[in-house]
Amino acid sequence: MSKRVKWVFTVLTLSLLIAVAMYGLAQQQKKYTIALIPGLTTDGFYITMHKGAEEAAKRLGVELIFQGGPEFSPTTQIPVLNAIIARKPDAILIAPTDRNQLIAPLKRAHEAGIKIITVDTFIGENGQYQTGKGNADFPLAYVASDNVEGGRIAARALAKAIGEKGKVYVSNVKPGISTTDQREQGFKEEMKKYPGITVLATQYNDNDANKAASQLAAALARNPDLAGVFGANLFSAIGAANGVKNAGKRGAVKVAAFDCPESIINDIKGGTIDMAVCQHPAEMGRIAVEWAVKALNGEKIPNRYGTGYTVIDRANVDSAEAKAAIYSSK
Repeated sequence: MSKRVKWVFTVLTLSLLIAVAMYGLAQQQKKYTIALIPGLTTDGFYITMHKGAEEAAKRLGVELIFQGGPEFSPTTQIPVLNAIIARKPDAILIAPTDRNQLIAPLKRAHEAGIKIITVDTFIGENGQYQTGKGNADFPLAYVASDNVEGGRIAARALAKAIGEKGKVYVSNVKPGISTTDQREQGFKEEMKKYPGITVLATQYNDNDANKAASQLAAALARNPDLAGVFGANLFSAIGAANGVKNAGKRGAVKVAAFDCPESIINDIKGGTIDMAVCQHPAEMGRIAVEWAVKALNGEKIPNRYGTGYTVIDRANVDSAEAKAAIYSSK
C-alpha cells in the first residue's frame, strides 16, 4: 500500500470515528420530552407520582409535561392524550382510565414513533406487553403496584380485624378499570382461605363517595350482621366509612381502604377507617421516567416493574414508615 493510500485510509478512518463520536455525543445531549398523563390531576396519588417523575426528569435532564383531566374517565383523558400526541413528545407515560377504550388512541401514538409506558393502570387483558400477541402489547412496559396482591393484603388485614368470620363486601368503582378489577380479584381469591367469611355481591359506586355511603346503608339493612367492607379505591373506602359512621356502626363494621391521602391519618386515628393499603406512587413516577430515558437511548428495559405496599392501621399510624407512605396533595 502506497503512503498516499495509507494517508487517505487513515484520514477516512479518523473521519468516521469522529463522526461516530459526534453522533453519540449528539444523542447524549438531546433533551428528551416525556409526557406524564395521570388518571386525573387532582388526586394525591397522581400528584405524588408527578413528584417522583419530576425528580427523575430533573436528574436526567429531560423535559417533563404533566397534563391530565379533572376526573378519572376516558371521556376526559382521550382528548388530553390526543393533544399530547400532537405535541410529538419522545415518550408518553400514562395511567389509562379504561383498559379497552385507550388502546386505539395509544396505538396512534405508538405508530407515530412515540414510546409508551403505562403507569398504575394498563391496557388489554393483563398488562403483559411485548408478547407479540393481541392488539394491546405495544407499550414497552407497565410500572405499577401488583394490584392482585394488594387486594390479597387488604383481605388478610380485614379478615384479621373481624376475627376471620362474618359478612363482607367490596365497594368498587365500576368494571373495566384494570387496577380496581384486580384488587377485587385478589381480595376475593384470598377470602376463599377463610371459611368463616362470606363475601357478598360487589357494590359499584361510579367513584361517588355519597353513592358508596348509600350502598353501605342498604347493605346493612339487608345484612345487620355485616362485619367489614373493602374499598377498592379511596372514594369507595371514604364513602363506605361515612356510611358506617352515619349508621352508628363505627368499630362494629371494619373498613379497609386502598390508597393513602393525607386525610387517611385522621380517619384511622378517629376509627372511621380501620386500615389502609398504601401504594408507592413516587417510585412509579421515578422508575417510569428512568425507563423511558433508557429506552430512548436504545437500551432494553424490562416489560414490568412492581412496587410494594405499606399497610397503615392504628398500631403504626404514627410511625415514620407510615408517614412516609402518605400521598401529598400539593
